[in-house]
Amino acid sequence: MKIAVLGAGAIGAYVGAALHRAGVEVHLIARGAHLAAMQQHGVRVLSPRGDFTARPHATDSPSEVGEVDYVFLGLKAYSYASAGDLLAPLLGPSTAVIAAQNGIPWWYFHGMTGHPLEGHRIEAVDPGGAVTAVLPMERAIGCVVYCSTEIESPGIIRHLEGTRFSIGEPDRSISPRCVALSEAMIAGGLKCPVEKDVREDIWIKLMGNVAFNPLSALTRATMVEICDHSDSRSLVAQMMAETLTIARAAGCDPQISIEKRIDGARRVGHHKTSMLQDLEAGKRLEIDAIIGAVVEIASLTRVPAPTLRHVYAAIDLLSRTSLVS
Repeated sequence: MKIAVLGAGAIGAYVGAALHRAGVEVHLIARGAHLAAMQQHGVRVLSPRGDFTARPHATDSPSEVGEVDYVFLGLKAYSYASAGDLLAPLLGPSTAVIAAQNGIPWWYFHGMTGHPLEGHRIEAVDPGGAVTAVLPMERAIGCVVYCSTEIESPGIIRHLEGTRFSIGEPDRSISPRCVALSEAMIAGGLKCPVEKDVREDIWIKLMGNVAFNPLSALTRATMVEICDHSDSRSLVAQMMAETLTIARAAGCDPQISIEKRIDGARRVGHHKTSMLQDLEAGKRLEIDAIIGAVVEIASLTRVPAPTLRHVYAAIDLLSRTSLVS
């Protein structure tokens, strides 16, 4: 098995190090000081489950790597459409792409045989078909990340919690390529269940992201601060309830309690969401996949979702008026 990690940041380098430890041929594609440190010293993982160092090949040139069996995408979803030149040298006739992204993926309605929206393109995450042109639907393997990591310093990954990477085919099949990837991930010390319908995991994780990410950016508050403020906690609950209604209208029925989901977020403590971190760093906000696509699906399925629409309007304006890189 040969795997390239395109965008070997905190999550990508952690996955790559785990797979390399399992004996997989891994190629990390990154840039800057982080790349230089990985080339010189390997990837050092600091984890409550045990520290380790792995030394997979690291480069900034996909052409050095060539065709692989799998590409693990560690890029933000808004970068997919412009990643064609990086992806092209890695893609062979049967290369699969694992899109480890937050929010609604570009392939969401692909493979939903019998569903009224089967094959529908979601403009928010695939504008004008630009992502599909780079990443054809048949290459996609869905992936939902339940893992928290950060780059402590170049080449050093701090693993905070979670090791689960749920994967699944858009057409709900249990494919040999998913099974083989799962076995490799498990051999590297990760959890990697192959789900019959990974969309349920997408919505369960999205329930938290769709509420806490934009609200934290708008208020500069941490997870626990949002949960402990009675009015903002109520706002989170309203956004989650609307998200569940949209999920069910779109053909998925996540089995989770809203209060349980909020309490789980509160236990994370004084954590800044990725959207708040990006805002503070002057980076582009990842709003299209996390909330824009949800609002678009609400329109497609005729779900009112007023709270989501209002919060989306506010975070969209913030993203347009903030510095981006």
